[in-house]
Amino acid sequence: MRLEAARIFIIMATCRNMLDQFRAIRRKTVKKSGRFLLGVLARIIRRQSLIGVQPVLDKSVFPWVAGLEANWKEMQSEVNRLLADRDNLPTFHQVSPDQKRISTGDSWKTCVLFVFGDRFEPNCRRYPATARQLAQVPNLRNAGFSILAPHYRIPPHKGPTNGLVRIHLALKIPRDNENCWLRVDDRVLHWKEGEIIAFDDLYEHEVQNNTDEERVVLFFDVERPLRLPGRLINRSMLAIMKHTAYVTDAARNLRQWESRYPSQQKQHQVGPR
Repeated sequence: MRLEAARIFIIMATCRNMLDQFRAIRRKTVKKSGRFLLGVLARIIRRQSLIGVQPVLDKSVFPWVAGLEANWKEMQSEVNRLLADRDNLPTFHQVSPDQKRISTGDSWKTCVLFVFGDRFEPNCRRYPATARQLAQVPNLRNAGFSILAPHYRIPPHKGPTNGLVRIHLALKIPRDNENCWLRVDDRVLHWKEGEIIAFDDLYEHEVQNNTDEERVVLFFDVERPLRLPGRLINRSMLAIMKHTAYVTDAARNLRQWESRYPSQQKQHQVGPR
């Protein structure tokens, strides 16, 4: 009986290993073909864009920006509680394995509020003021807090699509902000608390925080304003992306992280429903 059980265990372990290898190969294949398809779509989106194709966008093209900046203090009021909970927050690569090249160690933390249009309810309840403001943003896809440790550098990289515009709302910026910056293509930008930066993250970009303080921004993605044909193509592409491992892995990892979240913290930090 023991010998038979050992054989069954070995067979099951072998099958599991083969399945993991198959998934890894499939993931690489899908990513390779996906990059080609996204490259084709990027050229279409550039031609269909209603807001230009420059690396850094004029934030005034989004009518809702003024209201968000006017209420930034409401969101900043939740940052102290966020930072007090820093040790319980995942890093970017713990949420999304695709970020492991640019996110290492424990220096780049995130608190996700929206994933491809879906609210992540536990965090939205923990930070209700921020969730309430984000709910007013049209065509919102992804959103969360980004916490960058002192003396950490996010190396140059590119996002997957120009069908989304990346927005940063600065909530806590080091006093020495000249040494804390974002480069998008050939533009070097410095955050200012309460102000928004909008950019196309399909362009190469990087971040450096060469100070002794943490940097906190609210980051979120909105659909790029496009002519009707481009809008239909873009939304179809985003719908497909939502069902790829790029998104489903992140959503699963968030749920797993929440299941391990300290129960005492859940009681104290989850606000009213």
